[in-house]
Amino acid sequence: MTKSTFLHLRFPFSFFLLPVFLFGVAVAQPEGWIRVSLVFFILHFLLYPASNGYNSYFDQDEGSIGGLEHPPEATKNLYHWSLVLDLLALGLGLLIDWKFSLMLLVYGLASKAYSHPSVRLKKRPIIGWLAVGFFQGYFTLLMTVYGISSNSFNIFDWQWQLPALLSTLLLLGSYPMTQIYQHREDEKRGDFTLSLKLGILSTFYFTGAFFFVSTLGFIYYFKETYSIQIGLLFIILMTPVVGYFFYWFLKVRRDTSMADFRHTMRLNLVSALMLNLFFLIFALNL
Repeated sequence: MTKSTFLHLRFPFSFFLLPVFLFGVAVAQPEGWIRVSLVFFILHFLLYPASNGYNSYFDQDEGSIGGLEHPPEATKNLYHWSLVLDLLALGLGLLIDWKFSLMLLVYGLASKAYSHPSVRLKKRPIIGWLAVGFFQGYFTLLMTVYGISSNSFNIFDWQWQLPALLSTLLLLGSYPMTQIYQHREDEKRGDFTLSLKLGILSTFYFTGAFFFVSTLGFIYYFKETYSIQIGLLFIILMTPVVGYFFYWFLKVRRDTSMADFRHTMRLNLVSALMLNLFFLIFALNL
């Protein structure tokens, strides 16, 4: 594995996708931690990096991408390693069962469709946005719950469906913000992302509206299913995220060049830190 390939796999970027996994652990409350550790490793050290590498290879970005401000050249070595990690994920997934491995395969194929030139969902602003929100939110939460649960259960039960839908709602709001600094390169390549269609300021309005609605949904869910105290803790821990969001928004209103890579990554980091902290507390204190 070359240094360029290792960087493009973006293992640290999996931290930003960790909240959905932790939410799944919190609602499933598994009895044993061996399956939890296995599913965590498969998702965050194999499946997600494989998706990162595969998409980087076909994107051939010259500017900043998520987790890499100055990405090196994406070579054929990256393409091969992304497939190797995919195969390892599918193989280890069979240790859970074939259904879990099939879920991994479906996720992998969906992520490849986002950037592969024969499909390239990235060129379709609405479909691409919905696909990312669905698979990184709804699908991943159900996949996590299924993988870590030692007992059989009905995956279509509202007990699992509501958290899955809330995860997608949160992703649908936050994902356009991750595209906000790539408008110039996306436009040059013909990738008409949702953020590019909305424009810089409208992307902030869009994300703010979705975050508000999803927060109401989470509070309702915690109040009705667990306790109002958990809902209040969610509000408290989301306060730094809201604070940084408005701080950055005011800077962008004065100068749209502030909608750049570094501010985007800071918002992602603050958001991931607070969400991971919340779901970790939620998982350990029920």
